[in-house]
Amino acid sequence: MPQTLRRTPLFAAHQRAGGKLIEFGGWEMPVQYSTITDEHLCVRRGAGIFDISHMGEVIIRGPAAEAFLNATLTNDVRKLVVGLGQYTLMCNERGGVIDDLYAYRLGAREYLLIINASRIEPDVVWLQERLGAFPRHADVTLANLSDHTAAAAIQGPKTPGLLDQLFPAASTGGTPVAKPSELKKNQIAQFTFNGQSVCVARTGYSGEDGFEVITPATLIEAVWDRALNLGHPFCLQPCGLGARDTLRTEVCYPLYGHELDEHTTPIEAGLGFFVALDKGDFTGRSMLAEQKATGTKKKLVAFKMTDKSPPPRPHYAIWTDGTAVGEVVSGTQSPSLNIGIGMGYVPPPSAKVGGRIEIEIRGRRFAAEIVKKPIYSRAA
Repeated sequence: MPQTLRRTPLFAAHQRAGGKLIEFGGWEMPVQYSTITDEHLCVRRGAGIFDISHMGEVIIRGPAAEAFLNATLTNDVRKLVVGLGQYTLMCNERGGVIDDLYAYRLGAREYLLIINASRIEPDVVWLQERLGAFPRHADVTLANLSDHTAAAAIQGPKTPGLLDQLFPAASTGGTPVAKPSELKKNQIAQFTFNGQSVCVARTGYSGEDGFEVITPATLIEAVWDRALNLGHPFCLQPCGLGARDTLRTEVCYPLYGHELDEHTTPIEAGLGFFVALDKGDFTGRSMLAEQKATGTKKKLVAFKMTDKSPPPRPHYAIWTDGTAVGEVVSGTQSPSLNIGIGMGYVPPPSAKVGGRIEIEIRGRRFAAEIVKKPIYSRAA
């Protein structure tokens, strides 16, 4: 494997645990430790821990931080009280997605952005360019902390009790709580671990309850090891990128480079809920408002294979009535449903829930049905 690949501070821990390492977005990361199905079902039923240290962290501070972010991101950061986060997107002038991210308000004038690993450099360049053109740029500072921070996602229905043992004291900042399990969805708080401050957010990318723990890079291995030492009663096991992908596909969470890119807008991707057209101007607003009013040329749909077939994969053609009308952007074999599932873009007339389509897999077409998102839910 090329030595140019970057490694997270948990690389040695992955080797010790027998993780199978692959290239992902320029990083050498574990795709699995046991099997993808085993790790996937562990998160659905118990608890799994993922290394997400390859993701980026950017701090935006200053008297005009809120105004700058509201002019740059699609969601309305004015809705964030201290200790609350929101999913949002950063678009170019044409409405294409530069990245999707989480924005947390850590203080009255301080925000933490969690950005995708493959987008750290372009995101920071874009933010710096936007800041340079922002009228109150002197009242905003931008710090890229990605090389100095690390993170782990601990996901699954049994995680609250584990987090309470991992961080047994009350929060020291952000949302005031006596223990992590008191955090509500999208809330973030600071806790102390080995005398150092860490952030714990009740968010995730699996469709299950869970938390993300953001630490100084030098501390993450101690947090990881402690979580695994405490984790046996909670059925905790380390999980790789393979299960992360099957989990997020089942609940139709987008992945940059698949559902989202600079030529695809949030409206086309079905993410209009996270676009606050009523907050005032922001980068890409005019195109997004036009699409909201008049419609789009393509629409993201979820589908489920209706019979046994090889798993659908990205770039496979989607057919309707003998015509290739679109393309799969994410596809896999669902461990929860034991059938092929995926997402793809098709013209709006072909996007009706219940519509019959075909997926071309290895030169053959297999029947599928467009289904309501998410494809999997615990209630189902």
